[in-house]
Amino acid sequence: MKPVVISGTGLFTPPYSISNDELVTAFNAYVELHNAENAEAIAAGEVTALEASSSGFIEKASGIKSRYVMEKEGILDPKHMTSRILERGDDELSLQAEMCVAAAKDALARAGRVAADIDMVLVAASNMQRAYPAMAVEVQEALGIEGYGFDMNVACSSATFGIQTAMAAVQTGQARAVLVLNPEITSGHLNFRDRDSHFIFGDACTAMIVEAAETAVSEHQFEILESKLKTKFSNNIRNNFGFMNRFDESGVGKADKLFRQQGRKVFKEVCPMAAEMIKDTVEAAGLQIPQVSRYWLHQANLNMNLLIARTLLGRDAEPNEAPVILDTYANTSSAGSIIAFHKYQDDLPQGANGVICSFGAGYSIGCVVVRKK
Repeated sequence: MKPVVISGTGLFTPPYSISNDELVTAFNAYVELHNAENAEAIAAGEVTALEASSSGFIEKASGIKSRYVMEKEGILDPKHMTSRILERGDDELSLQAEMCVAAAKDALARAGRVAADIDMVLVAASNMQRAYPAMAVEVQEALGIEGYGFDMNVACSSATFGIQTAMAAVQTGQARAVLVLNPEITSGHLNFRDRDSHFIFGDACTAMIVEAAETAVSEHQFEILESKLKTKFSNNIRNNFGFMNRFDESGVGKADKLFRQQGRKVFKEVCPMAAEMIKDTVEAAGLQIPQVSRYWLHQANLNMNLLIARTLLGRDAEPNEAPVILDTYANTSSAGSIIAFHKYQDDLPQGANGVICSFGAGYSIGCVVVRKK
């Protein structure tokens, strides 16, 4: 198989940030309103009183201090608690496509490429803002790329599954270079009225150029040494929103149409799976764990990442070994590990080995071993 590299990465960061304090103020105001409106039912034991949140609880549970969003006033309105973003006309560029274009331009510049060099566009994310036409084809049109494009969804592992898909396209000659995009508007499927999860997600979009090593011209190349993917069905992370919801009107607007998870089960089951997957992929690349300089892990929960790194290394990881962006970006689903990769790669010396690993709903786990060229 011909060598393949990630030759450029890009990042779009939304214009608005919400701190834990801001989020908690809005959430607690909602709790007060709910408990006051349902005071009699609560007193009669017919309704459970809601519990207030706190910044300390959020940071201890997740490691998150703030998150970026595409719109914040609606989220912070206790009577609304979701973004207010107007729909765009069919003749206007879609919001996700707009995010993709911004991140793509960044990645193309770092890769030393232009639109004419790309043959395939892959939009890989946990949620698309519409069923069809594909977001990838809209981005392809917006950037003036010839060839083909399609969307894929493997939840938080969409980016690593996208890397594998792009690598295969290059190795089989279907594309000279592939633009992989991860536009995550995760605030759209977050229940901001749920104390256990209202703080988890943020919005962002990442981009990567995947191409043949023999023709790459970038100063930021990482050769893909090995890639492994794994899925195992689980209901512990689930979202039941879909086009069939209108068949049963009793379920419209219910909490299960947004993100929900059994966090303790996810923590207990996913951490050992991810650590084992990383170890197996590193060994398949002909390496051992001590030969890996950096781990760009999925940014879902700081405690998960600390445990995975400790399991692999037999000790706590140094900050530069498993860099964290979770504190300021929160969980950006598929974009998280790529944000970490984008922000913490330039300091690595030539020949340094690293691992990009994502894990999430499905369960799905994707692991990619790379080497700085």
